[in-house]
Amino acid sequence: MHLDWVSHFQLFLFDFDGLLVNTERLHYQAYMNMLSRHGYSCEWDFGKFCSLAHLNSEALREQIYLDFPDLDPNWQAVYAEKKECYKELLAQGKVELMKGVEPLLQELSQREIRRAVVTNSPLEQIQIIKKGLPLLQTIPHWITREDYLRPKPDPECYLRAIELYGKRGDRIVGFEDSLRGLKALMGTPALAVLISPLDHPLIDGNLPAGVLHFESLEVVLYELR
Repeated sequence: MHLDWVSHFQLFLFDFDGLLVNTERLHYQAYMNMLSRHGYSCEWDFGKFCSLAHLNSEALREQIYLDFPDLDPNWQAVYAEKKECYKELLAQGKVELMKGVEPLLQELSQREIRRAVVTNSPLEQIQIIKKGLPLLQTIPHWITREDYLRPKPDPECYLRAIELYGKRGDRIVGFEDSLRGLKALMGTPALAVLISPLDHPLIDGNLPAGVLHFESLEVVLYELR
């Protein structure tokens, strides 16, 4: 396993949902369950959900109301119900690590390289997932939604992580699985790495200069230098 590249960086930054853990499908199912409670049958497949959720913070909400105009117009109440559905799914213990996460986190822990998760998810959800996946507890630093004002794609959350855990002269690398997260990461000094299908429909071969793109963290283990 080619992990010599790990020592080239002094700080690793990770998104969470869909990058370290397979929670994206649970978020998708939570939206489907929420709509079902209101008597709606949603025909979106997982790919359409991701294309909306990864685009920006408004696209998913706008599409839901476009497809279901009679849904409660109070989005805060609707979203709170979705979060409850998501917590119910988490309680069933269906979360798993994504491919490549385990060996990478083990290597970072053994080498005592600084690392942090930077996520839009709230601390309550993170704590539930960490209890079921002990390896995540080897990550010492966590920036959750309560720790900053402006969500991704604003870079505030990543800049805060660098301010708290970085040192002058650090080489920093960050990993994201969504375009809005990638945009946030690109507003920092970190090397930005996108983890997503190589044929991602929102990319179409047009990534900004300097951004690396791999299909999975498992591939990164072997190909990043």
